[in-house]
Amino acid sequence: MGVDQSTPVPSRAGRNLPASIAVGLALGAVIVGSLYWQKVLFIFVVLAAVLVAVDELVRVFHTSGAKLFRIPLFAGTTAMVVAAYFGGPLALLVALALSVLATIFWRMPRGAIGFVRDATTSVFLIAYVPMLAAFAILLVQPEADGPERVVTFFLVVVASDVGGYVVGVLFGKHPMAPTISPKKSWEGFTGSTLACVGAGIGSVVWLLDGHWWVGAIVGAVAVLTATVGDLAESMIKRDLGIKDMSNLLPGHGGVMDRLDSLLATAPAVWLLLHLLV
Repeated sequence: MGVDQSTPVPSRAGRNLPASIAVGLALGAVIVGSLYWQKVLFIFVVLAAVLVAVDELVRVFHTSGAKLFRIPLFAGTTAMVVAAYFGGPLALLVALALSVLATIFWRMPRGAIGFVRDATTSVFLIAYVPMLAAFAILLVQPEADGPERVVTFFLVVVASDVGGYVVGVLFGKHPMAPTISPKKSWEGFTGSTLACVGAGIGSVVWLLDGHWWVGAIVGAVAVLTATVGDLAESMIKRDLGIKDMSNLLPGHGGVMDRLDSLLATAPAVWLLLHLLV
């Protein structure tokens, strides 16, 4: 039987590769354009992505029986992103605390049944998505090299993803976490590490005028956090019995499926660049 040429054939790693590349390039162009045209536009790019990701998680958590409310979650997300840009880490912390309280108070009039489940799920979502995403906003704050710090952050995460994908597809034989993400292999992790460290060294040296060893540290830490972020989201999806958070991005799944590694890596890269560059 012949293959229907009108239907995209997934790659060995399960992606529609042409669509994945096209979407990735388009998203990259939007990010870079916002950074170097008007830096403040980067806030809106991050906020739009995070709000969609929060909405995706609200939808999938509803399937588990948890009742989450978009109004306090969206308001808290917006407050944290804006506070991080205009007020820095302390303002982000205050916005986080107020968002948690607002979410809990919003749930209280609905009764005691399921309160702990709903409140803890909401707090988990707030800490997992908007709070971690706000560190990408903190990266862009420095006047001298804020955009370059953000580009460095994205490059190491993309390098981790691409390196792991290519090496995993070509040479992957030994599963890294078969019960969580069967397609992730130790060979792919090696590819991620080499690509991530190389991207870290190149980015820190050429974009930030830093030492090569700082870039190596950034890359080595980023590959660990990116892998943990990917596995953590895979664990959530397995727990909820879903494959992707949504089908919004062709070749990628949902927005949250693209943010998983970025969210886990943003705080680590911000801290390392803050201390070492």
